[in-house]
Amino acid sequence: MAIPFSYNIRNLMTRRLTTVLTAGGMALVVFVFAAILMLAEGLQKTLVDTGSYDNVVIIRKGSAAEVQSGVEREKASVVETQPEIAVGMDGRNMVAKELVVLISLNKRATGKPSNVVMRGIGPHSVPLRPQVILVEGRLPRFGSSEIIVGKSIYRGFQNTGINDTIYSGLRNWRVVGIFDAGATGFSSEIWGDVDQCMQAFRRPVYSSVIFKLRNSKEFDIVRARIENDPRLSLEAKRETKYYRDQSEMMAKFLRIFGWSLTIIFSLGAIIGAMITMYAAVASRTGEIGMLRALGFRRRSIMMAFLMESLILGFTGGCVGLFFASFMQLITISTMNFQTFSELAFTFTLTFDIIYKAVLFSIIMGFIGGVLPAIRASRMYIVDALRTV
Repeated sequence: MAIPFSYNIRNLMTRRLTTVLTAGGMALVVFVFAAILMLAEGLQKTLVDTGSYDNVVIIRKGSAAEVQSGVEREKASVVETQPEIAVGMDGRNMVAKELVVLISLNKRATGKPSNVVMRGIGPHSVPLRPQVILVEGRLPRFGSSEIIVGKSIYRGFQNTGINDTIYSGLRNWRVVGIFDAGATGFSSEIWGDVDQCMQAFRRPVYSSVIFKLRNSKEFDIVRARIENDPRLSLEAKRETKYYRDQSEMMAKFLRIFGWSLTIIFSLGAIIGAMITMYAAVASRTGEIGMLRALGFRRRSIMMAFLMESLILGFTGGCVGLFFASFMQLITISTMNFQTFSELAFTFTLTFDIIYKAVLFSIIMGFIGGVLPAIRASRMYIVDALRTV
């Protein structure tokens, strides 16, 4: 015969203070656990969404990122003649030869310098990124020292408003526009004419060549041709894979850090749940004896106390997730380990994180309650009734 579920709820409501404190401790652990997983997911989503599946990034073999790559002009010219490249509205191949450099800007909040990405772009760079929308001002004129800045750069750094001037590479760059690339890494970049950037920063080679495929299924063909050409020594990746690789190191670090921190915090929450349930067993010894005398089996007693601990864990998990969900309203800025530049992104809550957080809270409740539940089930009827 099973003990009714309402019995567990009434007992938890009777001990309101200990119930709230125990569930609150578990909620705090779940909040930290979910927040760090959301941080890693937000970083990865920002970088992965930066790329387009039909776009191909060409960089030097052995380079992990564009800032480490170098593509000579002659090699770039070979790449832009590939027959698999889509043709734009102007009748020319959809190819952009780009340069990526790091410059230092002062943050608005602290005034301290931080690295940001400055990207030299060509005429097809904007059409290749349909997620980029100009929200204020205009596009830079090619052949001039005009630049446009991403929304995150404008919000986070000084001297990045319309008509402001940024001094870098022994040259003054005038801001003529602000663009929004949504929740992608492009929002944390500055764009200007690639030829002017190469002159200013004394770079004789491009960092990468980006092009759009006329047919997405032809990627393997063009990749094999480029990578097997001994003249080039270049590597081809889909843009989505390139940016996914960029996020792996940082996301992995955050997940390991999150699990380590959560395990440490969870030990305290589990001990708290165990103390609470042991106290419940001690205060309800006579009640346990009455239940056994009424015919309830040891298994039913054990399941009743274990169920209370599981309810505490589940409640704490839901509360922790509820407060963690508000982290999605926050945008933070951190350094990308691959490029050593500033990257702005938001916390992202997914079903996978919800599932892991709730499961983790239930496991905490189970571990914290199983020993007290076993102790309650092993009480002898005569010894328990003596306390009545």
